[in-house]
Amino acid sequence: MELGTQALLSHDVKIKNLGVMIIDEEQKFGVAAKDKLKTWRKTVDSLTLTATPIPRTLQFRLMRARDLSIINTPPPNRQPIQTEVMVFNADAIREIIYYEVERGGQVFFIHNRVKGLPEMKALIQGLCPDVSIAYAHGQMDGDQLEDTILDFMDKKYDVLVCTNIVESGVDIPNVNTIIVNNAHQFGLSDLHQLRGRAGRS
Repeated sequence: MELGTQALLSHDVKIKNLGVMIIDEEQKFGVAAKDKLKTWRKTVDSLTLTATPIPRTLQFRLMRARDLSIINTPPPNRQPIQTEVMVFNADAIREIIYYEVERGGQVFFIHNRVKGLPEMKALIQGLCPDVSIAYAHGQMDGDQLEDTILDFMDKKYDVLVCTNIVESGVDIPNVNTIIVNNAHQFGLSDLHQLRGRAGRS
């Protein structure tokens, strides 16, 4: 069994006796990677997993190019996620953060501009002066990023101001509220992934 990233599709990687191929989050693959997967699908049984209902996936099903199965049963104890769409409102942000912190939870504040993270952290700190806040993004030094995420998991911070880096498998069950700033700048896939981080363990 081989488990890996898109690097497995490189021309210098040879896999003997490939019988089954399982692809997760295929919508994030580039054109070249998808072309390579198409050639493999001709001779290999394949299963594609996605939590994101993107139009292309539905189109493949309607064209009968791909079978589609849907799992409608949530994991045990999984609560429905409530989603609200609003314009930027400082009073609402303050109220949302305090509501979550006062009940013992934590908050992701997603701001997908690395250069603007310190300013956004300062803005939120001004709104909620007695709340502990950190920020994180993928361009940070690896050790610093790891320490920040681990400190947040240990509840040393109440709010993590970050890029969409958390959509890539950062699951913290105590984070029950996610605020996405400038949500219109994200694609459907990204928003669906971010939404799925709420209360996930």
